[in-house]
Amino acid sequence: MIGVLVMAYGGPNNLDEVEPYLLDVRGHRPTAPEIVREVRERYQLIGGRSPILEQTQAQADALQAALGSDMFKTFVGMRHWHPYIKDTLAQLRAQGIERAIGLVMAPHYSRMSIGAYYKKIEEAQSPITMGRIERWHLLPGYLEGLVDRVKDALQKFPADMRAEVPIIFSAHSLPERILSWNDPYPDELQATVAAVMERLGPQPHEFAYQSAAISNEPWLGPDVGAALDRLAKDGQPHALIAPIGFVVEHVEILYDIDIVYQQQASKLGLHLERIEMLGSASAVMNGLAGLVRQTAQEAGWL
Repeated sequence: MIGVLVMAYGGPNNLDEVEPYLLDVRGHRPTAPEIVREVRERYQLIGGRSPILEQTQAQADALQAALGSDMFKTFVGMRHWHPYIKDTLAQLRAQGIERAIGLVMAPHYSRMSIGAYYKKIEEAQSPITMGRIERWHLLPGYLEGLVDRVKDALQKFPADMRAEVPIIFSAHSLPERILSWNDPYPDELQATVAAVMERLGPQPHEFAYQSAAISNEPWLGPDVGAALDRLAKDGQPHALIAPIGFVVEHVEILYDIDIVYQQQASKLGLHLERIEMLGSASAVMNGLAGLVRQTAQEAGWL
């Protein structure tokens, strides 16, 4: 049997877990009390918890079904909260699994993001032989899913104005220092935008980053908030945000977009909508199942 380790960032399951979760995210460096309070308030506003674990488990279950074979078994591991990647690897080992394929539920590679998941695997020092899926930003099923979501969301705008609604494609910002590494993250995001637009057809669009952390170093821009300001200044009455760097709902979606950017848009007089997240969409899961099988074949496991 081949294990499939489905990985995501992780998040607190209740408000009491916010502080220890932040401690893990920050490499066990203490978090200032005011930041803990602010983050706890954000989670309070989105239901008092992060839904990332249950949504990632749903994706793992859907991937299991899409694989359609007893040869594979999916497991969920989180980078910064329970169930930790190292604990899930121990679970695989306990079940006698000696080979597994890693799959992060984020399409675009950066050494700072996807690379950090595989560093967690290395730190676990598991005897399991690991295959890696490091990127899937041009996976046809992912692109098709995005196009479908954009088309559905455009229906929320007046019919006579849909063709002119600007799309803001977004992804999580990262520190600008990744550029000095020749990190592929920005280019992969632009490649996704180009591939989606090729399938979608003519529509005003741009790309912006979101959810930059408060820190002493510069982060990648432009920012979604600045894009909204400019659109409003140009007299644009509508905008659609398509967070292509994320596949499920979590604080960056439910708070940063649905609350912060939505409030900003309201003050600017902009009608702002967001695409539905891909989640366990069959096109995506079938595409990822094919990628898992391909990775296993290339490793000589099938």
